[in-house]
Amino acid sequence: MSAVAQLINSTTADVSMAEADAPQELTDGFHLVIDALKLNGIETIYGVPGIPITDLGRMAQAEGIRVVSFRHEQNAGNAAAIAGFLTKKPGVCLTVSAPGFLNGLTALANATTNCFPMILISGSSEREIVDLQQGDYEEMDQLAIAKPLCKAAFRVLHAEDIGIGVARAIRAAVSGRPGGVYLDLPAKLFSQVLDAAKGERSLVKVIDPAPAQLPAPSAVKRAMDLLKSAKRPLIVLGKGAAYAQADDEIRQFVEKSGIPYIPMSMAKGLLPDNHPLSAGAARSTVLKDSDVVVLVGARLNWLLSHGKGKQWGEPGSKKFIQIDIEPKEMDSNVEIAAPLVGDIGSVVSALLAGIDSSWPGVPAEWTETIKAKKDANISKMAAKLGKNSSPMCFHTALGALKQVIKERPDAILVNEGANTLDLARGIIDMYQPRKRLDVGTWGVMGIGMGFAIAAAIETGKPVLAVEGDSAFGFSGMEVETICRYNLPVCIVIFNNNGIYRGTDMDPTGRDPGTTVFVKDSRYDKMMEAFGGVGVHVTTPDELKRAVDEAMDSGRPTLINAVIDPAAGSESGNIGSLNPQSVVVRKK
Repeated sequence: MSAVAQLINSTTADVSMAEADAPQELTDGFHLVIDALKLNGIETIYGVPGIPITDLGRMAQAEGIRVVSFRHEQNAGNAAAIAGFLTKKPGVCLTVSAPGFLNGLTALANATTNCFPMILISGSSEREIVDLQQGDYEEMDQLAIAKPLCKAAFRVLHAEDIGIGVARAIRAAVSGRPGGVYLDLPAKLFSQVLDAAKGERSLVKVIDPAPAQLPAPSAVKRAMDLLKSAKRPLIVLGKGAAYAQADDEIRQFVEKSGIPYIPMSMAKGLLPDNHPLSAGAARSTVLKDSDVVVLVGARLNWLLSHGKGKQWGEPGSKKFIQIDIEPKEMDSNVEIAAPLVGDIGSVVSALLAGIDSSWPGVPAEWTETIKAKKDANISKMAAKLGKNSSPMCFHTALGALKQVIKERPDAILVNEGANTLDLARGIIDMYQPRKRLDVGTWGVMGIGMGFAIAAAIETGKPVLAVEGDSAFGFSGMEVETICRYNLPVCIVIFNNNGIYRGTDMDPTGRDPGTTVFVKDSRYDKMMEAFGGVGVHVTTPDELKRAVDEAMDSGRPTLINAVIDPAAGSESGNIGSLNPQSVVVRKK
C-alpha cells in the first residue's frame, strides 16, 4: 500500500472514531409534544399544572407557546373549547391525571355537544399498573372513561408516535362536525429519549384537516325548488353558521334572497340584529307562521322545541331545509324535506348561485307582517328598558348594557345565568359575528370566566361578561387568573341574592332557602383582593358609567350590580323543564 493510501485510510479511521465519540443530539417526549403542537400552529395552551405535566407547561412556555394557568381544570377546558370556536383551530387544555382529567372532561363533553374543536391532553398513570389495578398514584383508565364523551380518544405509548398522535387528534377535532378529542399521555412517555433527527422525522404537519365538503347538485336543486315555492320563508342561523366563518356568503344569501332570518343566540351578529331582514323581535310569529324554514348550522334540538309543538304551529304546516355537515343530523326530530349535506360555506355558496332571474322573491305580505310585529314588540320592550330604577330589575340593568354594546360593537359579550341569560339574548343586540358567547346547547352554567379569558387572549378585544350571581359562583375564582394576566375583562354580576330569586325560605326556619345566597354580598371585593377594580352599583345610570370606565381602561373589573331580590322567574324562560310537585303532604 502506498504512503498516500495509508494516510487516507488513517485519516478516515480517525474521522469515524471522532464521529462515534461525538455526543449524539437527543430529544425526549416533552420536547416532541411541544414540537408537534408548534408545527401545527398551536400557539396557546390552557391548563392547570401538576404531576406529571408540570415540566411540559414550563418547557412549552420557554419554547414560545403561551401557557395560561387556571385555578380549576373545568374552566381551563371551557377556555380551550371557546378558543376552538373562535379560531377554527383546536383549543388545547392540559391537565394532570385522574381528578384533574375528570375536571377537564366536563368541558370536553360540553365542547363535543356544542361542536367546538378542542383537545384535552392529560397526563396519566402507567399502563402496566393501571391494567393490573395495582394502586398507582391517581390510577385511572382515563382513555376508557373519555371515549363515550368525546368525538375521538387516543393514547400515545412511544415517543416516536407523538407526532402521529397529535396529528390524529387535530384532524379528528376539526374535520367534519368539530368536537372534543382526548389525548392520553402516560407519565413514562415524557422521559423517553430518542435521536433528535429521528424525532424530527416522526413529526406530522396536518394538511387540509377540514376539507370542504360540497353538496350534491341534485340536493341543491331540490332545496331551491322548495324555496321558490315558499310564501312565508324563514332562515334560522345557528352557532354552526357562526363557527363556519362564511360571513360574506351568508349575508349575501339573506340579502339577495330577501328571506327574513332569526339567529340563535351565538349566531347573533352574523348579520346585525338591527338589519331590516332580522325577525328576531318577531320570533314567535315567524316560527309559528313560516311555511319553509332553512336551518343554517342550527339543530332542531330542545332550543327550537325539536321542530314541533305549539311554537311551530299546526303539525305539517311547514317544510324544512337543513344545512349540516353531519348526515345523521337530518330527520333527527322531524322530516327534513331538503337535506343539504356539506360545509356551510360551500352549501350557502351553491344556494346563492341559485338566486337568479327565476327567483320569485319573498311576498310583501309576509315581510310587512313581520315588520309590524317587530315594531310593536320593540316599542313594548323599550318602555321596560328605559327606567333608571333602584333597585334594578333585569330589564333596566340590561337596558344599560344594551347601550354599551351598541356603542362598542367590537367588544365580546359573554353571558350566562338563568334570567340573566334568557333576557339578555333578546334585549342586547349584536352587530358583528362571533361576539356573543354563551352557554350553548346544554345550557350549562360555569362557562363564564373560562370563555371570558380565552376571548380576551384569542382576540385581543375587550370582554364584557354578564353573569347571574349563581352562574358566577361556578368559576368565580378565575378572577384571580384575569388579574394575574391583566386581561381587559369587565364582569357584571346581577346580584339578586340567590338562584332565580333571593326570596325563598326554609319552611322549618332552620336554614336559608335552598336557592338563597348571603344577603347583599359584595362580589366586587373579590376583584379588589387580587388587584383588580371593584365597583358597587344600584342604578342603570351607575351601571352604564362603571362599564364604560372599565371598557375604556382595559383593567380587570368586577361590577356588583344590585338587582331586586324578587326579580326573576323560576328557571328563567325554561321553567317548563323544571318539574313542580303537585302533591301536598298532610302533617
